[in-house]
Amino acid sequence: MSPNSRTTQSEEWPVIGHEWAVRLLQRALPAAATIPYDSRLSHAYLILGARHAGKSTLARALAHTLLCTESDSAPCGKCRACRLMAQGNHPDFRLIQPLSREGKPDREGGLLRAEQASDIIRDASIRPLESAYKIFLIQDIQRANESFANKLLKSIEEPPDYVIYCLTATDRGNVLPTIRSRCQILELRPLDTATIETALAERWAVEPEQARLLARLSGGRLGWAVEQLQEESMREQRVETLATLLHLVEADRVGRLLYAETLARKRDNQHLFGLLEIWTIWWRDVLLIQSGCPEGCSNVDLLTDVERVAGQISAARVSDYLTTLRRIGGYLQHTVNTRLALEVLVLQMPMIGIGHH
Repeated sequence: MSPNSRTTQSEEWPVIGHEWAVRLLQRALPAAATIPYDSRLSHAYLILGARHAGKSTLARALAHTLLCTESDSAPCGKCRACRLMAQGNHPDFRLIQPLSREGKPDREGGLLRAEQASDIIRDASIRPLESAYKIFLIQDIQRANESFANKLLKSIEEPPDYVIYCLTATDRGNVLPTIRSRCQILELRPLDTATIETALAERWAVEPEQARLLARLSGGRLGWAVEQLQEESMREQRVETLATLLHLVEADRVGRLLYAETLARKRDNQHLFGLLEIWTIWWRDVLLIQSGCPEGCSNVDLLTDVERVAGQISAARVSDYLTTLRRIGGYLQHTVNTRLALEVLVLQMPMIGIGHH
């Protein structure tokens, strides 16, 4: 095959699950590749879904396919464009993430800032170097400050014909309506447990027992399971965080406040959001046991502890605390008094022991 020829054979995207979204995007591709800037390809996509649901993976697959010089339907993996994408160096692909005050990537507590929007607009005005398209993947658009959103809005309304924006967000309600209304929306749903378990076993050679545990804990998010698999520190964090939880449910007020103080001193948003996620899954399991649905539990390796706690606390208290966990997550995202939020987090946790059944 000559360097300039392209194949239109049907190939798979490097995306597990979300077949409907892949098909929708692929239907726009053949005409887009043959006739650049064909109207079936949207100039802006808003991909919604939980953290680690596969939003950026889908966006990258679209970008990778559009930039590939050998195939119209899926990345060939061999051409110069595919190699550059794999290395993270393609000149026509841009990744934009929320930044901390120090200018470092921070997807938990950072913001998309006005100067980043200015850079995007300036970059978008320059034609692509090696492709028909220039693609901007903007992660966590819900973390945009007002200045970023207002600046970007003009470019999303009237982008150059070669620009495609792929925005990701966890919740459509957190995205400005003015931006939302100018994008084609793709909302990714959680994958079923069996799909994740099979993918872990077949693609990552995970032992069956561990694949089952990670699939159950993932909440339908393959990216979360893979990250846990690759980062031993994250698996250790889960063990330590749940050990702390089991200590706190029996601890008095003083012990709980001391723990809140320790957490506040760490000033580690990523750790806090990880803790909230682990605790939320745990207390949801407690509620499932109380509701007579043990088969829905995620912490299958700690069911004995879940059942012990479930037998000593009312379902109403557990339900109330799950609401508290969601509320604290919102507080921490909006940089309120962290110390106060953490004190509420530990003091409102249900307590077991004499006099607290």
